[in-house]
Amino acid sequence: MSLIESLGLSHPIIQAPMAGVSTPAMAAAVSNAGALGSIAVGAADAESGRSMIEAVRAQTGRPFNVNLFAHAPARNDPVREAAWLTALTPMFRAYDARPPAALREIYRSFVEDDAMLAMLIDLAPAVVSFHFGLPSPAAIAALKQAGCLLLATATNEVEARAAEQAGIDAIVAQGYEAGGHRGAFDPEALDDQLGTFALTRLLATRCSLPVIAAGGIMDGQSIRAALALGAVAAQLGTAFIACPESSADEAYRAALASAAAHHTVMTRVISGRPARCLANRFTAWGAEAAAQPPAYPIAYDAGKALNAAARARGEGGFGAQWAGQGAPLARAMPAADLIDLLAREMRESA
Repeated sequence: MSLIESLGLSHPIIQAPMAGVSTPAMAAAVSNAGALGSIAVGAADAESGRSMIEAVRAQTGRPFNVNLFAHAPARNDPVREAAWLTALTPMFRAYDARPPAALREIYRSFVEDDAMLAMLIDLAPAVVSFHFGLPSPAAIAALKQAGCLLLATATNEVEARAAEQAGIDAIVAQGYEAGGHRGAFDPEALDDQLGTFALTRLLATRCSLPVIAAGGIMDGQSIRAALALGAVAAQLGTAFIACPESSADEAYRAALASAAAHHTVMTRVISGRPARCLANRFTAWGAEAAAQPPAYPIAYDAGKALNAAARARGEGGFGAQWAGQGAPLARAMPAADLIDLLAREMRESA
């Protein structure tokens, strides 16, 4: 039985769990439309994660995906963090604000969050996925024992092989085109920047696990192309930003509809890890900054504070406006309608 059949999906489409975009309402709408909806709980604690899962279940009885961050826990570097705050101070002052006195790790990695693991085992969502790495063998075994199907992001063959050996059930092949955070296990390692289609074909021919293509896929024609390369499904994130169920704010939506959509950039300035974002005032500043951002997610503490200060003064150009290279192809419509349109485009391109 294929991955899609095992989940009872009508369409080989997965809504990416983009933080700042995905919501319980969106996940439920996508799942009810026959695809796989997703929610991101990586930046939440166990209690909030439980509430999000229960909110999805209140709106759908179909499978959905719960995504977690499995990065190496951050290490504080007081000197680097102080230098970063000093570099950001003029921008805070421009919006009549002060930078934080110190920076903190704003959320825990799943690899050390026993409460999150216990909650997931208790609720046993149909699908659990990991970004930035893999949890412990014990956590993987416990989730599989609970009946969860496990996905993990890979940006190259080495990461895919690690997921395969760890007992993961399917690989999300994240191309360099993808919006949001790069899923690389080690953000300091050389990144070959493999594109979605090259990576999908590589993993489909070199690994035994089902492959889900992700990155730059915005329409049914692109989904069909990914399937032709050996993927069993396609994961789309940027395509859902403009949906009314998305949690994207008005500044984010306006930027997506602007020329910025044609100029996405890979940046560390917002969170401390490479992530593809719509070009905005923060990414422009980051391209010229002399200081280096602290570790992820410590740097995010400063980025969120600066965004809040700017928004209080009516400036929306400092947000985490994640988007992939297919951003100009975004279409504003309810999530269920988008799934129907994608499915129709797939049929017509067959």
